[in-house]
Amino acid sequence: MAEYKGAYIVRDSNNEYVAKITGKQMFNALSREDYPAVGDWVVVETVDNDRAVIHKILPRRTILKKQYGSKQGTQVIAANIDVAFIVESIDRAYNLNRFERYFVLASEDNIKPAIVLNKTDLISQTELNLKINQIKNRFNNIDVIPTSTITKKGLDELSTIIIKGKTYCFLGSSGVGKSSLINKLIGENLIKTSAISLSTGKGKHTTSNRKMYFLDNGGIIIDNPGMRGVGVTDSGDGIEEVFDEIVSLSENCKFKDCTHSNEPGCAVLSAMKTNKLDKNKYSNYIKLRKEAEYNSMTEFEKRRKDRKFGKFIKKSLAIIKPAKSYEG
Repeated sequence: MAEYKGAYIVRDSNNEYVAKITGKQMFNALSREDYPAVGDWVVVETVDNDRAVIHKILPRRTILKKQYGSKQGTQVIAANIDVAFIVESIDRAYNLNRFERYFVLASEDNIKPAIVLNKTDLISQTELNLKINQIKNRFNNIDVIPTSTITKKGLDELSTIIIKGKTYCFLGSSGVGKSSLINKLIGENLIKTSAISLSTGKGKHTTSNRKMYFLDNGGIIIDNPGMRGVGVTDSGDGIEEVFDEIVSLSENCKFKDCTHSNEPGCAVLSAMKTNKLDKNKYSNYIKLRKEAEYNSMTEFEKRRKDRKFGKFIKKSLAIIKPAKSYEG
């Protein structure tokens, strides 16, 4: 149900326990994915009324994870998720490219994404309709739920979507209102919230740990700390699913190994130039694909690539400096 440093909160049909994993599990763990995550079903042995030991993680249906720095590997967000609610605050500079990043994370393990546009009380209905139309034009078959914890707009719709036996994960930057929405859904102020910083305009990381909550209707929701970075992992499956339009176009490219950057006979570039493909969508696709390719490299390949790029920069600076001196 919750994860803290060195400890977990687990629950059976009767009680909740503070639990730890065994030393054997720590020794055998090859990566962060080998440790329990919020949403996991686990085999436990109770020690007393308050404590338990986790002996095994049962097979996961899905796992939501992101890249945690180029050298630190992946970070597990939650397990056994059915739907990922991507929450964005309507009053701040929301970014369509960021939505696509979240879509890729969800699609890599067949988790259904949905968009929650929060704090709609801060803009007019005309402005809201414009933003919704932008989203619908950019993304096909995506659910968009406009919400406000002030006017309670959309809360009934959001509650209706959450059904018994399914698990829903709330994702988004700090300050977009994830915890406030969950408080409304569970009918109690169980999660501490705070206002946006007036000096920086940025959200504060009020939620510091992932935690699971149960609704009266049997639905399960998971709150997450605000995510400043949304790094895609080394899998290309999520990218191909989110950008299926580009994948379909690429089948008509002249070359099978077309990178869609400058090759003649590229169907993707042709579609973009004739406005049949959104330029921002194309640009984000190229960026995410390069990021995924980099993260799939071994550490040796990454170091070699970084050294090669460093030599290129050094050589370029050596050319630029004499030119500037001559101009002076």
